[in-house]
Amino acid sequence: MFAEGLGAGPDGVVRCAWALSPPDYLAYHDDEWGHRVHGEQALYERLTLESFQSGLSWLTILRKREHFRRAFHGFDPEVIAGFGEPDRDRLLADPGIVRNGAKIDAAIGNARAVVALRNAGGLDALIWSFAPAGHTRPARLADAQTTSPESTALAKALRAKGFRFVGPTTAYSVMQACGLVDGHIAGCHRSPQ
Repeated sequence: MFAEGLGAGPDGVVRCAWALSPPDYLAYHDDEWGHRVHGEQALYERLTLESFQSGLSWLTILRKREHFRRAFHGFDPEVIAGFGEPDRDRLLADPGIVRNGAKIDAAIGNARAVVALRNAGGLDALIWSFAPAGHTRPARLADAQTTSPESTALAKALRAKGFRFVGPTTAYSVMQACGLVDGHIAGCHRSPQ
């Protein structure tokens, strides 16, 4: 029997239970979630996708991810910071992404904030400055967090720099996705990266 929040995958390997179905989740869990992510463009992508996910299933975002990458020019903040009304209209009409005007506006505004951060150490330095000194895996699913003092502080710091759609829960999701905290349930095969 497995601890709450764990299960065996089709290959018999013990994983976080959320990753067991569908296959998109298994690949994301094993190959990406919790790996340390650095670099302006990679972090901006994760932040943008987590913001778009707000209120939706992460599976929806995963399945649209490649289209998001095309629509948002590979998540190049420099390019997106220059988006104007025609680009916004194009994105609102694009069925391959989540067509939410507030989230699209936030993605464009956040790209501008990323570019502005370059003179102040950059997005990478800002996000990673909130990595907690000590973090242990949750023992079971019921122990998993959705926010932390660090994610609350990160969200506040990002908003102070002009970012939108970055509350404490979204910030914590970014921290998990980018390896600042290890959200895998204790006993999961994935080792911290």
